Order: sequence, then C-alpha cells, then structure tokens
Amino acid sequence: MQNIEEIMQEREKKLEHIKNLGIYPFGHKYERSCSIAEILEKYKDLPKNEKREKDIFSVAGRIKSIRKHGKLIFIDIEDSSEKMQILLELNTLGKKNFEFIELLNIGDFIGTSGYIFRSATNELTIWVKSYELLCKSLRPLPSEWHGLKDTEIRYRQRYADMIINPDVRKVFVQRSMILAEIRGFMQKKGFVEITTPTLQPIYGGAFAEPFVTHHNALDMDLYLSISPELYLKRAIVGGFEKVYEICRNFRNEGIDTKHNPEFTMMESYWAYADYNDNMKLTEELISMLIKKINSSFVIKYKNLDLNFEPPWKRLTMKDAIMQYLNINVDMPLEELRKKAVKIGIKDAESMAWGKIVEKIFEEVEPKIIQPTFIIDFPTEISPLAKQKPDNPKLTERFELIIHGIEYANAYSELNDPIEQAERFKEQAKQRAEGDKEAQQTDTDFVRALEYGMPPTSGLGIGIDRLIMLLTNSQSIRDVIMFPTLRKEGV
Repeated sequence: MQNIEEIMQEREKKLEHIKNLGIYPFGHKYERSCSIAEILEKYKDLPKNEKREKDIFSVAGRIKSIRKHGKLIFIDIEDSSEKMQILLELNTLGKKNFEFIELLNIGDFIGTSGYIFRSATNELTIWVKSYELLCKSLRPLPSEWHGLKDTEIRYRQRYADMIINPDVRKVFVQRSMILAEIRGFMQKKGFVEITTPTLQPIYGGAFAEPFVTHHNALDMDLYLSISPELYLKRAIVGGFEKVYEICRNFRNEGIDTKHNPEFTMMESYWAYADYNDNMKLTEELISMLIKKINSSFVIKYKNLDLNFEPPWKRLTMKDAIMQYLNINVDMPLEELRKKAVKIGIKDAESMAWGKIVEKIFEEVEPKIIQPTFIIDFPTEISPLAKQKPDNPKLTERFELIIHGIEYANAYSELNDPIEQAERFKEQAKQRAEGDKEAQQTDTDFVRALEYGMPPTSGLGIGIDRLIMLLTNSQSIRDVIMFPTLRKEGV
C-alpha cells in the first residue's frame, strides 16, 4: 500500500504532464447553471432510462470517486449542496479528452456540462458533453490513506474533516441558520445590533484573565475583549433602549469540552426592564429555536431527553443548594466555612460568604439537567448587578443551567454610579490580593453612569454552547470551525 508521500509524488508527475499539455491546472472562473441539489430536486421523478438531451446543465465540484468500465467512466462529484454521478463516454468526448481523465484524481475539482438521464441502476446522472479541470489536488483525501479518526487531527485539519464528513459541514450550516434566527428574533423585539471594541484599554464585564497585546503607535497595552458589557451599557446611557451584539470574546483560560479561549456570545441590554423580563426573553428565544429546528420542545442531548416547553423551572441559588446538597447557606459564616471544607472546597476558611456560596453551588450545577433558571446570586460575586430591595446580600441575577452547564447569565444592572465605584474598589482590593480574574476599575464607565442610565437588564448567552445543544454536539470544538489548539508538533 502506498504511503502519502508516494501518492503525492505521483500526483505531482501528473501535474507536470498536464502543464506540458498546455493546460493550466488551477483554473479560473467557471459558470455554473445550477447546484447539484437543484438538479436532483428538479428531476427526482424522472423515469428510469429516460433522457432529457435538450436540458443542458453546467455543474462543478470535487471528484469523490472514479469508476472505469471500458469506454465508460463514472465519476461522483460533490459541491456544497449534494453529490451526483456523472458519465463520461469515449465516443461523446473523443479519444484525447477521454484519455485525459487518466490524469485526474479523487479530490480534483472539475466543471462539467451535459444532459440529465436516469441510469439503468436508477441513479440520476449527467451525460457529460464537455468538462474541464478547475483545480488539481496534490494531497490525497484522508479516506484514501488512513482516514481521519484522530480527533486532534480532525480539529487541526478541519478543511479535510469537512471534505470527508458532510455531517461536520452540516453543523456549520446549522450554526449559520441559528445565528440568522437569533438576529431575526432580536430585531422583531426591537433590539438594535451594534459593534463594540475588540481591543479595549480596560477590560471588564466578566471574571476572567484577559489576553494582552501592545499598540505600537499609542505605546500602550490593550486587552482583547472578555465581554462587550460595559460598552453596551454606555450605549444605553447614550439613549438607546434595546441593544445587542453577537461578538467574539477572548478569555485566557483552560480548554475543555465547554471552554475555548475564543468564543461567541450574544449580549443584550434592555432599558426599563429587569431580570424577570430577560428570563422570559431567554425562554422565548431558546424554546423558539428548539421548536423550529426539532419540531418539538423535547430534544435528545447526550442520550437524555430535555424538555424546553415553557415555563421553565426557577430556583434561588440558596434553594438549589438546599435541594441538592441539604446545606443551609444562611448558617453562621464560620459553620458554613467548615461545611465547605468538609465537602472539599479548598481555602474556604478565608472566603467571604458569597464566594463560599458560589463554590458550593458549583457542586450542585452538574446535577441540574432540565432547563432551570438559578436566580438571586450573592452580591460579592455580582459586582455589576443590582441588589434585591429586600436583601442587599443578594442581587437580581440569574443563570440558565441545562444539562449541568451554564448557557446564559443575566441581571438587573447596577445603575448607581456611587455604588458601582465602591464595587470597583472591592474588585481592585481582590486584584491586589492576587485574584487575576477580578475586574479592573473603569472610571470612564462610572463617569457614564453619572450622566444617568435608566433601569436596565442585561443578558449574555453562550452561542457556541447553544449550538452544541441544538446540534447534539459533544464538545465546543465540534461547533467552532477552527478551535484553539496547541501549536503543531509541541
């Protein structure tokens, strides 16, 4: 069996032969009259052995198989829509053009022109009257040598993965359709899509370590955005009442099935609304997507049935901890710290109440399977959220948990500039104590709030995780076309 180097050497010889014939092997524009899928749909009812010689079509695609039978050659070609059989016949093409096929390989791109007929084996086929080489493939497709079974190679060589696995391409087509549906939904709700900076002088809006770069002309460090939040809120200050952005965020964190350092979020801000309004919006948006894609509110995800029929369950964080772990977080702080240590939370002895509650809830999160809104988070872990009027220890904040994973985060936004400045001071203190994810002090944002921001609720939805859910994908890297990977060879 030939190895890949030997196969490539043979193809390079064919390339030279083609050039010596005066043929350019990497063609220019090719006029197609339709896609393969359009032909298959139009002639799906064509009877067996019937020809339509007056219906001439031009299609193009990649060669996926070549089968030779004397004076006949059957080739399967594939474009982005579908795969189809074409027939090349000696008498139709002439000896020179027919023998040129010997210089073609699986993986090459060709353009063909011919008429439609249904073969004796009942397959719709194009009888080729002319063809031309559009691109010579020098590297064999993975299926020709050892396949593409290694997951790391599949992600690294996504182009090859998509060539041989149509279902992979289908995921990214679905991703595009889902994003279009989200934009249509938000537009109908009156939200305006805006664009915020990716390079920011001060990062904020989330607990995360940023990526740092340097701008030479300004001689200053800039940060890749970890969240568009503080800029979208500035837009609300400026007079917008409903804004959103679907954007890339960058967080210098680990990589696993749920995390990629570069990911897509949708964030929206809604003036005169609160977190209850955003719960309804989230519920309506996601249930609409589920029903549209699945024709049912119940979907299968990782072998479990998930029911998205509204309304979804709502639980306070405190009640969720009590329900799943039987821990009352309102016990005296020292007792809570001891309890936290007992269940395996490191450094709980020095943690504030809110941080301990957050860490305990992390033990609960994997147990929540059906879509559930976890509401009312501790103020200490929600520096940009508005406190509950009846309990300043808690904020009007929720996270949507599905199958043990967070899909959305939202809250009634803090719009008191004095309180916001104090919370930034607390974050600065935590940074000084070594917390790399604590938020920076953004004095310009405080200044914006001093002009006045109406009561507002913000929402963030992880688009990549949502695509995973809607396509039943097992890893975030399955729904990001080119995920972040370790440098090749390291």
